[in-house]
Amino acid sequence: MQVQKTAFGGLTSYVVHQPGDAPPRLAVVLCHGYGATGTDLVGLVRPLLIADPALAEKAALIFPAAPLDLSTQGLPGGRAWWHVDLDRLINRPTPDLLDQFRRAAPAGLTESRHLLLSLIEEAGQQFGLSADRFLLGGFSQGAMLTTDVALRLPVAPAGLAALSGALINEAEWRPLAMQRGPLTVLQSHGTHDSILPFPMGAALRDLLLEAGADVDFIAFAGDHEIPPPAVSRLAGLISKAATSGRGL
Repeated sequence: MQVQKTAFGGLTSYVVHQPGDAPPRLAVVLCHGYGATGTDLVGLVRPLLIADPALAEKAALIFPAAPLDLSTQGLPGGRAWWHVDLDRLINRPTPDLLDQFRRAAPAGLTESRHLLLSLIEEAGQQFGLSADRFLLGGFSQGAMLTTDVALRLPVAPAGLAALSGALINEAEWRPLAMQRGPLTVLQSHGTHDSILPFPMGAALRDLLLEAGADVDFIAFAGDHEIPPPAVSRLAGLISKAATSGRGL
């Protein structure tokens, strides 16, 4: 399957779509995690297509690269949506730090939010899709960013896939989630996650459930990773969303 490099909203993006007689019914935006390369999640394409070979005809898969270059911080090729003191989070996770992580809006979140909203607008124009025909998701930091955007769009997206994400910015997310109303969510989190401990993912799940979201939550015996069952369920979520209707 061919991967096309392009730009949407100022973000270098990698797009997978097999053009057919009709335009895609859905756009899927998957954002990578902190320190990964911009192409990191492109590796999901093959297992997604194995789960549903027609997926590339139903949907345009978009993998944006985060705006911050971490090469000078010892991560050649690594990128981030905002800066994180990863050493402190992993090695000195005091209760105060974890509470601050949960409640505060990290510096840089607003800028990345605007970039992703611009991506949705420009990609929507290219593919003829409204915002409710976008399925947003990502891994770790990318999951947090897409959760933030999913709660702020004028209309609910077709779905949200938060893979090893966490609750952050609670002061803003809680009222936004209550106003958002029903949202279809796939969420996964490792019970032995050494970077974002399981309770951080469970807190996001609980908030979304409280707000009335339909949450398919996968708790798996693993670390900070994307397990095969999450990929399979993601393929199912994309297929279901792609056949549920098409915005104009």
